[in-house]
Amino acid sequence: MKNKSVIITGASRGIGEAAARKFAELGAKVLLCARSTGDIERIADEINADGGTAIALATDVAVFGQVQAAIDLAQSQFGGVDVLINNAGLLDPVSRLESSDVAAWDKVIDVNVKGVYYGMRAAVSVMKSAGGGTIITIGSGAATSALEGWSHYNTSKAAVHHLNACLHGEEGENGIRALVLSPGTVATEMQRIIKKSGVNPVSTLEWEDHRPPSVIADTLAWMCTSDADDYLGDVVRQSDPEILNRLGQS
Repeated sequence: MKNKSVIITGASRGIGEAAARKFAELGAKVLLCARSTGDIERIADEINADGGTAIALATDVAVFGQVQAAIDLAQSQFGGVDVLINNAGLLDPVSRLESSDVAAWDKVIDVNVKGVYYGMRAAVSVMKSAGGGTIITIGSGAATSALEGWSHYNTSKAAVHHLNACLHGEEGENGIRALVLSPGTVATEMQRIIKKSGVNPVSTLEWEDHRPPSVIADTLAWMCTSDADDYLGDVVRQSDPEILNRLGQS
């Protein structure tokens, strides 16, 4: 990853923050994107103070122009876009369909689905002109498991799993490496929201049951290597024994 250009959405905490720190540690130049700048500016400052290269940019992935601006900034400051991590995502509010808030449901789709599409749309031409690149989308086991109260989230994750397959089918031959990571349950703020909801079996899990974000960041870094090429166009499942074996994780 030395001197590679990496864009990470939803980089203010959790998986996004851990990934930004991991890629910077590996020598990449990192653009941290989130809707508000407070946390990503702090994280970028800490990375730079440690000898890395990082920039923070306020980015609402539900607005195509802002996603395009992130791609443009990485091009101008880092010389291109080698890796895009589509990590930004929402789950709240957890609600049964009959009582769901229409505007909130729409917002989850705007961020979780359209935000991923916007990232792919903006990055593909830049990557193709450079001979290729890697686009990783954070997916979920919820894509294939219908969970009470998560209709918006289940739907959005099923959609991006298919978007990934579409991207691979169209651009794999052009050097675009398209993969999804299904990370399982991770110790992030999202799990606190789930726990508080008391809805469906995931809310019964304890904090200690979830993987730390740093483990997921290690997997994302591995997915940028040729060792992950068996999974192009497909889903890397963090809990898969084969993946754990390859990464030396447990």
